[in-house]
Amino acid sequence: MQVLSLPLDGDHGAEEIWTRVAGQCRAWLDEQGLAVRDAVVLLPFAQQLAPARRAFGRLGGWQPRLETTHSLAAAFGPNTLAQAGQISLDPAVDALTAQALLDGQSWAQDLRRRDERAFRVGVGRLVELAHALLRAAGQRSPRHRDAFWVQARGVMSAATGPGGVERALALVALEWAASDGRQPPTDALFALSPSAWIVVQAGGPDALADALLCGTAVPALKIVADVDLDRAHALGAIEESCCSDFEDLAQRSASAVLQHLAAGRAPVALVAQDRVLVRRVRALLERRGLPMQDETGWTLATTPPAAQLMALLRAASGRASLDDLLAWLKTGLARELRERAGDAGLAQLEACFRTRGWRRPQSVREAELKPEAARLWTAARELLARLQRGPARRPLLEWIESLRDLLRASGGETALREMDAGEELLDALWLSRSPWPGSAHAHTLQGTALREHEFLAWIDESLEAQQFVPASAEAAQLIITPMARAMLRPFKAVVLPGADAAGLSLSAKQPALLSDTQAQAIGLPSLEQQRAAMAFAFAQLLRAPALTLLRRTALGSEPLPPSPLLQRLSMSLLRAGQPHISGWQDQRPLREIEPLETGMAQADTAGMLPARLSASSVEALRNCPYQFFGRVMLGLREPQELETEIDKREYGNWLHSVLHRFHTARQEGTACDDASLLREAAAAEPAPSAEEFLPFAAGFDSFAQRYLDWLAKTEAQGQRYLMGEAALSVEPFGELGGLKLEGRLDRVDEAQQGPVLIDYKTGSAQGLEERVAEPLEDTQLAVYAVLRPAHKAGYLALDDKDGITFIEHKDVNESAAALVVGLGEDLKAMRDGASLPALGEGSACDFCTMRGLCRKDDWT
Repeated sequence: MQVLSLPLDGDHGAEEIWTRVAGQCRAWLDEQGLAVRDAVVLLPFAQQLAPARRAFGRLGGWQPRLETTHSLAAAFGPNTLAQAGQISLDPAVDALTAQALLDGQSWAQDLRRRDERAFRVGVGRLVELAHALLRAAGQRSPRHRDAFWVQARGVMSAATGPGGVERALALVALEWAASDGRQPPTDALFALSPSAWIVVQAGGPDALADALLCGTAVPALKIVADVDLDRAHALGAIEESCCSDFEDLAQRSASAVLQHLAAGRAPVALVAQDRVLVRRVRALLERRGLPMQDETGWTLATTPPAAQLMALLRAASGRASLDDLLAWLKTGLARELRERAGDAGLAQLEACFRTRGWRRPQSVREAELKPEAARLWTAARELLARLQRGPARRPLLEWIESLRDLLRASGGETALREMDAGEELLDALWLSRSPWPGSAHAHTLQGTALREHEFLAWIDESLEAQQFVPASAEAAQLIITPMARAMLRPFKAVVLPGADAAGLSLSAKQPALLSDTQAQAIGLPSLEQQRAAMAFAFAQLLRAPALTLLRRTALGSEPLPPSPLLQRLSMSLLRAGQPHISGWQDQRPLREIEPLETGMAQADTAGMLPARLSASSVEALRNCPYQFFGRVMLGLREPQELETEIDKREYGNWLHSVLHRFHTARQEGTACDDASLLREAAAAEPAPSAEEFLPFAAGFDSFAQRYLDWLAKTEAQGQRYLMGEAALSVEPFGELGGLKLEGRLDRVDEAQQGPVLIDYKTGSAQGLEERVAEPLEDTQLAVYAVLRPAHKAGYLALDDKDGITFIEHKDVNESAAALVVGLGEDLKAMRDGASLPALGEGSACDFCTMRGLCRKDDWT
């Protein structure tokens, strides 16, 4: 075998290199007296076939056969189908097969009982190693494959020390891969007898190509295009740009692409080293209508169809919340369902859920829904029930068939087919095809019984394992490609975003169940070999006429150094006597924007007044007139969250209802003692959510005793419960045309001196004492005293650690009179055209839901 090396010089740039390769191949074949048309030239990647064929075509005459190892093997027939129990190279299906292999292992089942999550991680690592071993074995010649398995067994059996479970998983992976008796399709290459084998090497050695050359009796030539990065130099212009953060990096990368194209350098390669970053750059360039070809794509799990399908599955789950249901109903998969129910159905349904505070499907009372909302609710529940039919544990194929039935009945399948990546999703989940009878897929789908959460996990793994590559535009000016596939391609310019220690690090990956020493001894690529391959690929970018490297200088608050590869390149250029990498010139036009001073927000109500006011409305007006404008005049409300944890406020509402129920029953007369009656009231009052309410319910018995003790003490002083939840209204502002002041009093007691107003609170007594320390600042009890003049009024702290305490608002009738006077003056000013400025400060603004409306953050 002869070896030729291609230098890094002007005759071997990105556009000229295939002309040189073609000339060297033709000269060597002529020198050896070999038939050109019977020779085979193997290239590293399929993307290099087109420029190579053009170069050989320009020479004229007979052409050698230009292939990659895999394209050549595919010409001799398809891969052998994996049978039951064999490795299919589908990670999600193979994970289920691996679990079946571990079912008979006591140590594995013990791990599963102790830690289900650790077991699933172990299964994933087992599959990862089995795939790596099977692929590595396929890169050996058939006569050396048995020796590979013997070597692997020897290395793994010799392992000692901690990690017994990991070693056991590795041995299972080894025997599973070794038991696969199929012949790899590339074995057919070892039986070929061309006039010559010619291998072009770029990006490091190719194990399969090297095995082919070592085992052949025909003349062989290896052309090595790899360049030592430490001895490299620049052929074209190299620029570097330092960026402040992720968005700055993405925008500068997009700008660099556009600048190259504006200078006539097309096509441009955008190296997809960081997929998240490149996806952002792609989005920026799509806005410019740039024709592009994306050779990387992204995982199916990150596509819109996958997100909508997962929303459907969460809604169909037995543990679904109403938030999950609404999330699905808002997707494109439920479009047909919404149309059947009526245009207003979804809005009505969501409004009803939020108004009534329903969280779970079990809470919904269909009789309270409007007609269109009821139709949508009924149809949605009937459809989602299709996925729950049958036993809780059933074959995977039955789950798939139920999901297919649900999608077809709801119109979701049609919606998916209309979306980008929708067809690929249906195909990946076996919703649009059936497995070949007798195959590993058919055996696993039919024979593996799963529960609901296991089915959802399988879907997630299946979508994570599959790639979606969008359709390419004609005459693409931008090619998005991994760094390895950018080698030896005639790009006029290359843009590499993320050339920092985070985006272009020298980190490599090994199967988690093997150490680097074991991997190297077995014959898998070592960490050092993987790092060398990355350096070779990076060095190949230097053949391009123009190379732009962009990197971040910080990651959050931490400084971020350049990539070690970039540092090596800088040292190499220095040794070669070439100038340092120049700074990239940002040619984006700058536009100066004159700042406009924003004044304090204020509203003009044109003399209008609300028809009624509550205590909270009055509090809003006193806190901030603009807050009053938003909440009362405009009626704006923050949407109530359906999927929030039970908090003390909801516990307080429940306690209010329990005490009202208790006192009402007590007034009606009953043979039960107070303690029993209070427990019955608590049991009869529905809790917001039984599971989440447990922490509050657990402390109810101790509260009940404290409350009954306080009640007995109060009644001994001559105070009696009169009424509760009393809705009252008055018209205290005679000149304002019947404007009402309204409120609902938690409780009114009667005492010898007169009525006592009580407002239940579950907050601390200290906070309530501070609240009434300045009587004129306490709006709530003052409003209640306007509604019902009383001898005294106060807050009853129900949940304070020091016990139940009554905290009195002193001279509440005087506070009420002052409130009517001051509020009346404010309302008259509003009627006469006074504006409502944003005057709030401190805590009134910190938690104000109208802050986005007044835009205080813009003018302060």
